[in-house]
Amino acid sequence: MDKVFAKPIAKQFEFDEEVAVVFDDMLERSIPFYKEVIELTCNVIALHVKEGAHIVDLGCSTANTLLALHKKSPKKYHLLGVDNAKAMLHLAQQKIHAYGADIVLREADITQIAFNHDVIIANYMLQFIRPLQRTAFVQKIYDGMRENGLFIFSEKIVFDDKVLNKEMIDLYYAFKKEQGYSDFEIAQKREALENVLIPYTEEENRAMLKSVGFHTIETLFKWGNFATFIAIKRG
Repeated sequence: MDKVFAKPIAKQFEFDEEVAVVFDDMLERSIPFYKEVIELTCNVIALHVKEGAHIVDLGCSTANTLLALHKKSPKKYHLLGVDNAKAMLHLAQQKIHAYGADIVLREADITQIAFNHDVIIANYMLQFIRPLQRTAFVQKIYDGMRENGLFIFSEKIVFDDKVLNKEMIDLYYAFKKEQGYSDFEIAQKREALENVLIPYTEEENRAMLKSVGFHTIETLFKWGNFATFIAIKRG
């Protein structure tokens, strides 16, 4: 069970071994409708791509989305997970082995790999890339996608209206308290993520996608200050 922030923090948030061992619990208790978003992502992919599609999950952590794709569809996909956190990949490999799944993992900086894929997934990952580099990275994703390829990503978002944004934050913190997190843990994590997680508004995300070449851009799912986007590279 996630108790990472039950004690005073001494550093900014990082995906180290302490976080990795409780990460699945942290995700389910910290992200509203986490499992439902994965289910939706898998269903959209199954409708859109054919057998043999090449799919990469950027910042795959413990491989939950890749394993869901493996279990969900009878189609045979080429599944690749990329992450720079060795501890995350170690746990991901253990889960992949337990399910007997054909998933390849690669330890690498996601901004440095080459793309040639039908589907690129990035769940709650772009928000950790500095704004000055974020658009350039999304451009690299677009350029490396195959025709009619999907880019599906989920992000924490902010609202332009400051009052509404504060209300959404309060709503989110109430959600976390319902999941068993204390006020102290919530405050500690907020402090640890300060200047590490930098979210955009929904419109800023859309504008970024449009600027690199995407024309089909939609919000698949939204709850408060969390959103899942889909962008399609049309020929």
